[in-house]
Amino acid sequence: MLTLRQLFLANNAQTTHFPLLLEFERAEGVHIYDAEGKAYIDLISGIGVSNLGHSNPYVINAIKEQLDKYMHLMVYGEYVQTPQVRFAEKLVAVTPDNLQSVYFVNSGAEAVEGALKLAKRYTGRSQIIACHNSYHGSTHGALSVMGNEEFKQAYRPLLPGVGFTRFNHLEDLQSITEQTACVIIETIQGEAGIRVPDIAYMQALRKRCNETGTLLILDEIQAAFGRTGKTFAFEHFDIVPDILLLAKALGGGMPIGAFMSSAEIMSSFKENPILGHITTFGGHPVCCAGGLAALEVLLNENLIVQVAEKEALFRKLLVHSAIKEVRGKGLMLAIELEDFDLNKKIIDRCIENGIITDWFLHCSNSMRIAPPLIISHDDIKKACSVILEAINFYS
Repeated sequence: MLTLRQLFLANNAQTTHFPLLLEFERAEGVHIYDAEGKAYIDLISGIGVSNLGHSNPYVINAIKEQLDKYMHLMVYGEYVQTPQVRFAEKLVAVTPDNLQSVYFVNSGAEAVEGALKLAKRYTGRSQIIACHNSYHGSTHGALSVMGNEEFKQAYRPLLPGVGFTRFNHLEDLQSITEQTACVIIETIQGEAGIRVPDIAYMQALRKRCNETGTLLILDEIQAAFGRTGKTFAFEHFDIVPDILLLAKALGGGMPIGAFMSSAEIMSSFKENPILGHITTFGGHPVCCAGGLAALEVLLNENLIVQVAEKEALFRKLLVHSAIKEVRGKGLMLAIELEDFDLNKKIIDRCIENGIITDWFLHCSNSMRIAPPLIISHDDIKKACSVILEAINFYS
């Protein structure tokens, strides 16, 4: 009889020749457990998904309660479904006044696709501006606004009319003109190795978009829901987007994405043509129930106010001559090392010793530190000791 690992390799589509092949039985809090009961500290939260940790009982209970009522009923936007309505109401309540309309989708990439369509439809323009080293997903539209040619060259032709600027470079903002439908930008760049822009740059970007009638799309698919020490990362910069992109932690572990905008902008999907964006499973009631519960836990348990001190502890402990820099905001951090080879060896040794971390698509010499927001000080100390031991082992 084939093992589970053999079946995985035989039947599940692979995206690399070297998958991690870790087998897990269960997960709780910041820990994931393999079949032998070995515990691993999850330092990457499933790439920004598990902000509350794994198996939060309040979220699981909300999911179970919804399962007993109904699951999928109809394509998004036709039926009045309580989980969708209540979740949208809560999201609108915690975002700025202009973000008053929520379109639920299935993932971050679909949120990107919907937002790009919306910006073009509302403005009547076709030019899109993105940033070098950006990451917005892997579907064709999202790939078109990815700022890394290595990852998209094999799939051309992509969307026409897409231009790129340098992230955090004020002088490049002049490329935004009256022909630009939208600028799509990560509030804090993720796969570039966690790059935090200057406040002056973000405010100048907002101003330039206002001057040219360009919609500003902020991608907070990784950065939202307390990850940076604020509910939304744009709060650090005293700006507000025209369209906000959400996913990952949005569902509390369930698959869901969303884009938010004003009722005026979002109404563009109603005509010429009607049904301007369609999604069958977007806003799935079980996912919305889980997402609403997760947002309630995040706010009610004051997890966000603890993020800054946990960031400070990581920064205090992660000191080594081999560490060139610790970058980021809150619990969205990157450890920069000499090169990918050293980084990969350290990551592999960390995993062997019970700490799950990884590298970044566009910054392979940096290690990702993005644990669940609930991580304790003791677990931070343990994780850092394992990382430093691995660095010492290869230095």
